[in-house]
This record gives sequence, C-alpha cells and structure tokens, in this order.
Amino acid sequence: MDAEMEELLAAIGPRLRSLRRDRGMTLAALSEATGISVSGLSRLESGLRRPTLELLIPIARAHRVALDQLIAAPATGDPRVHLTPLRRRAGSVLVPLTRYPGRLRVFKQVIAPCPRRLVAHDGYEWLFVLAGELLLVLGEREITLGPGEVAEFDTAEPHWFGPNGDRPVEILHIFGPQGDKARVRARPEGPPGHQD
Repeated sequence: MDAEMEELLAAIGPRLRSLRRDRGMTLAALSEATGISVSGLSRLESGLRRPTLELLIPIARAHRVALDQLIAAPATGDPRVHLTPLRRRAGSVLVPLTRYPGRLRVFKQVIAPCPRRLVAHDGYEWLFVLAGELLLVLGEREITLGPGEVAEFDTAEPHWFGPNGDRPVEILHIFGPQGDKARVRARPEGPPGHQD
C-alpha cells in the first residue's frame, strides 16, 4: 500500500471521533445506532482498527452524512456534479441537490401550474424563488413571492405552493423533516457607520 493511501486511512479515525463529538454523541450512543461495539468504535477512532465498508456505512447512516465525508476521498479531477432530474406532472421537474440522507434536504424545482391541494405534515420548509412568481398558501393566507424572495414556514400548518398564474415557477426548496430550520448566518453589511 502506498504512502498516500496509508495517510488517507490514518486520517479516518480522528475524523470519525471529531464528527461524533461535534454531534454530541457518546461511543455508547453511536454503538446503539450502528450495532458496532463500543470497543470496536473506540479502536476505529484511535486508528487501532482498519476502517472497512462494513464499519463505515453504518456510521455514515447514523450521522446522516455521505460516505465520502468520512473518508475525505480525493477529488476525481472532474468538478461537475451529475444530477438526475425527476419528472413530475406535466412540466414539473424536481432535482435533488443533496444526494445522501440528512436532516435537511435540498431540491431545485420547476413547478408547472397545478390544482391547489393543501397538505400538512411534520417538518419545516424554506423556499427561495429563482424565476417566475410563486403563490404560497398557508391556511387562510395567500402570499405571492417574486425572484429573490424567501419564505419559511412550519409544515404542520396546512399549505400549498405553486405558480402564481399559468407560467411555471423555479425555486430552491429546503425541507427539514423533523422541523429543522435552514439557518442563515451571513448578513448584508449596512452603510458605513450603520449598526444593528
């Protein structure tokens, strides 16, 4: 085995420990979630046990991250992302932008005109309009959003969204299945001397 591969494998244990600690998980909790013994996980994190797919796949699932996040796979040299659009009802397209199970799921959507049907379910949604006009119905309220505008709402409230009119609308859609919100940390700077 070459030195680069040895270095890649040696970095996995500390990365696993850091990920687990960042998520506030104990070895016992991770053991329960993965079916891997506490001692096996400890040896893996300390580099005393060689990482295998049989060990890494359950850990990736427990942390809800892509497997290549655990191993920091080297770049292939091709920066393109190959997304597979899913065709929906006539004219609508859904493109999943996250390709692994996670707390927040991100989609790009082109929504064709469709009948209103309010739904309610657990979760939290965040919608950003890229092009066209979006009509968002929340209970009794109707809100129209244009390009660059954002809406966020608890999906326990009956809701529906689609084009405002007879032309499709294009949006970015973030969904948190357990009510997780998208957190925006950056703020535009105000004029010099401006304070919040």
